[in-house]
Amino acid sequence: MDLNAKENETIIYILINNEIAGVIVLSDKIRPESYDAIKTLRSKGIKSILLTGDRTKVPKSVSDELKMDAFFAEVLPHQKLEKIKELQSKGEFVAMTGDGINDAPALAQANIGIAVGSGSELAAETAGIILVNSNPKDIVSLILFAKATYRKMIQNLIWATGYNVIALPLAAGVLYHWNILLSPAAGAILMSLSTVIVSINAKLLSLK
Repeated sequence: MDLNAKENETIIYILINNEIAGVIVLSDKIRPESYDAIKTLRSKGIKSILLTGDRTKVPKSVSDELKMDAFFAEVLPHQKLEKIKELQSKGEFVAMTGDGINDAPALAQANIGIAVGSGSELAAETAGIILVNSNPKDIVSLILFAKATYRKMIQNLIWATGYNVIALPLAAGVLYHWNILLSPAAGAILMSLSTVIVSINAKLLSLK
């Protein structure tokens, strides 16, 4: 019997009276969506790291196949937590995705904990976000949507602040000696225009 596992296989031995009575070979199958998900993250400058308790050969094979940035293998639940802390100590903003009880401590420590809906209840209770579908692309969509929302928020904040910085002093008569004065009517129009621009800019987010 050949008991040597391939790179993407995990062997489980069944022992009876300290003798091998059987062998179960588990093989990891990478979901097709994972390739596009990792590729998209990489194109956006977002690192992807595999953190697992499996022996080294399996995660190395998966990491190499998906072209991930790194992997940590054979880690226990408390070690997953320490790895998250280690990444954070280096200034990394960590989004952790997990589905098992062993992932709960790391999900709680991460800046953003994302639990897969089909996983354990403990992981779901610990994470801040729960994915209904177990689709890696949903994680990418979530991250990109959050980044786009943040950009829109900053844009709208800059516009609203710029309006107040310029319009209010003009309405108060700061440049009155140079015959520059913003009338109340003009100020009201600009204020309405500012609200419209902010609303349109926010609406563009849904178009993307």
